[in-house]
Amino acid sequence: MRQVDMTRLDLSTGKAEKTVDCVAEEVPLQITLNASYSFVIWCSPSQFKELAVGYLLSEDILKSVDEIQELTANDATLNCQIKLKATVDLDERMKNSRRSTRIIPLIKASTSPYQHDQKISTVKSKLTIKAQTILDAINQMNNLAKGFKETGGLHDSGIFKSDGTMVAFSEDVGRHNTVDKVIGAASLSKADFSQCFMIITGRVPGDMIYKAAKVGLPIVASVAAVLNSGVSSAEKASITLIGFVRGKRMNIYTGEERIIL
Repeated sequence: MRQVDMTRLDLSTGKAEKTVDCVAEEVPLQITLNASYSFVIWCSPSQFKELAVGYLLSEDILKSVDEIQELTANDATLNCQIKLKATVDLDERMKNSRRSTRIIPLIKASTSPYQHDQKISTVKSKLTIKAQTILDAINQMNNLAKGFKETGGLHDSGIFKSDGTMVAFSEDVGRHNTVDKVIGAASLSKADFSQCFMIITGRVPGDMIYKAAKVGLPIVASVAAVLNSGVSSAEKASITLIGFVRGKRMNIYTGEERIIL
């Protein structure tokens, strides 16, 4: 967060007050892979390693954290360097991955134009959890969401075990970034995704479900709305999708058999 000067207008009283406010900070993180490919993600200045790993996993470029030989991040230069093991054919991965247009080849040129991959993994987990566990998990997140409370400009995500124990938490200006960060953090801690669920605070489109499906998360819940692409993707991936988790209510759009009242 950063403090900035501002003028607050109160139209009910006709007064103007000069004061200081906290705003969310956004920085460009450059992620370099094998010194061959580089891309920039605009994000909050935290959890750079987790964001990089989670993004690569959810975009089909990295199959497992065990493929990483070296991982370093420099907060000062806003750079994260990742070196994969020699057994990984990075060029082939880049050619076939569901990658976004923000990936820029530096040394080795990609021969394949970007094409949105419609294939989505099917989650086979038999996990069931109590609805109350989801509500309790959101309360945990709310207690940790200091950045949002101070700025109102951040999203949060969390990954939890079936009993509600928190595995990973993140805040970021981008809702997709928070998902990448918690997936990265949980992967680095060797979490069993099939026995976990994820809570997010932003809207849920199809590409958010794609990220969850890639690592095998069976349940995704949000305090916000779900989009039609999120519902159709959740159906294809056999993921339980829940929206508008507020107070004592929630809307279950797919996979209601995993939720115990």
